[in-house]
Amino acid sequence: MVFTREDRRRYRIKIHQCLEALAQMLREARFESERPQVGLEIELNLVDDAAQPAMRNVDVLEAIADPAWATELGRFNLEINIPPRRLTAGGPGSWEREIREALNHADERARSVDARLIMTGILPTLRQADVGEAALSENPRYRLLNDQVFAARGEDLHIEVDGVDRLRTYADTITPEAACTSTQFHLQVSPDEFADYWNAAQAVAGVQVALAANSPFLFGKELWHETRIPLFEQATDTRPQEIKVQGVRPRVWFGERWITSVFDLFEENLRYFPALLPLCDEEDPAETLDRGDVPELSELTLHNGTVYRWNRPVYAVAHDRPHLRVENRVLPAGPTVADTLANGAFYYGLTRALVEEERPVWSRMSFQAAEDNLHAAARHGIEARLYWPGMGEVPVAELVLRRLLPLAHRGLELSGMDAAWRDPLLGVIEQRCVTGRNGAVWQKEMFHRIHDATHGRHEALRRMTQLYIDYMHLNVPAHTWPVD
Repeated sequence: MVFTREDRRRYRIKIHQCLEALAQMLREARFESERPQVGLEIELNLVDDAAQPAMRNVDVLEAIADPAWATELGRFNLEINIPPRRLTAGGPGSWEREIREALNHADERARSVDARLIMTGILPTLRQADVGEAALSENPRYRLLNDQVFAARGEDLHIEVDGVDRLRTYADTITPEAACTSTQFHLQVSPDEFADYWNAAQAVAGVQVALAANSPFLFGKELWHETRIPLFEQATDTRPQEIKVQGVRPRVWFGERWITSVFDLFEENLRYFPALLPLCDEEDPAETLDRGDVPELSELTLHNGTVYRWNRPVYAVAHDRPHLRVENRVLPAGPTVADTLANGAFYYGLTRALVEEERPVWSRMSFQAAEDNLHAAARHGIEARLYWPGMGEVPVAELVLRRLLPLAHRGLELSGMDAAWRDPLLGVIEQRCVTGRNGAVWQKEMFHRIHDATHGRHEALRRMTQLYIDYMHLNVPAHTWPVD
């Protein structure tokens, strides 16, 4: 598909109309906020019986036959959208049972077409040859996105990560991005509270990544504890080197300032980022509002979907009511459902508590410090030292145990979650800090143990991945996984 100058002109006009409509809706308080909900998306990898990537997502989707599941960028990826719910709905364990039942059913159906599911930030057995053009999913939207990214760049992608090993490579498609599989927590908030919750999510992003790092290997090399962060930043970069040095913002973006309104983020999208997919629909958002109906704001949401903020604003319409969400995108998938729900409890509780503080943390912490924390956490994982107001630069385990876990407990209590539920969930976070162990640490330790015995790097990664899958199905937190 080739976009014309007329396509781009029309899209620019429409997206500004959408932004004006959003501003009117914010002024007139038209948003659903009485029964806020949380949501969850999990991206997964497909492997064969030997724990090698399986390019079978179409076959697996057909076998699962459930609209909650969808393709992702790579043929070895799938995504599940867990239905939204109230945070405390159903009592202890109900969300965990729902997720496990959905994943177990999907894995059973995947086995019928010779594939298995694995939740991990980056599939350890993935090789560079696995992410060529043939790995791009069949959905035409992915091909179109790929073409537009490279039209903007005008040259191949350069991927460079220095960790235990060094990675230097080039890519002629965006499929290396498919190596990044994440967990995405959604939190519906009122327009009045959106800025506070987004700022809080930005402030804790580094802590989240340090605690939950699960992506230490890429293309056979041992890199950062959460290699997904630098890989995603580089694999969707539309800027050639000359544009970077001019200060043009990257599309995978932490941001550059604390905000006062959700409008700030959508306005930044228009100000800083040209359209990648200038596709228009027929809706006139102003006319829709004049009729008393709710506009879809399709162009605004499409454009927002091509700006990859680590905490993304979401505008959506459900049951004819518009709402706003913070989409928290910093975490890798896995290792288990138990770990995932512990991560969610920590995030939801901590952000709630920070929003309720009399003197917000973002008023005492520079935005740059929050971004620096994210990259320090991605590099060093649970061994990272992070900055926090009033404590300075401290080991993340000390920060969490002394300061942030009590806040997370308080936030969940304010949300209506009693101790019988929150104690086991946040106990997983506590024990990660006490033991200094998470998914990335286990992967690294098990790899080196096997590698020392077998003297073959890929074979060690393959065997480690098979063991990972076995422990994943036991659903015991990763800090308890043995390496003997």
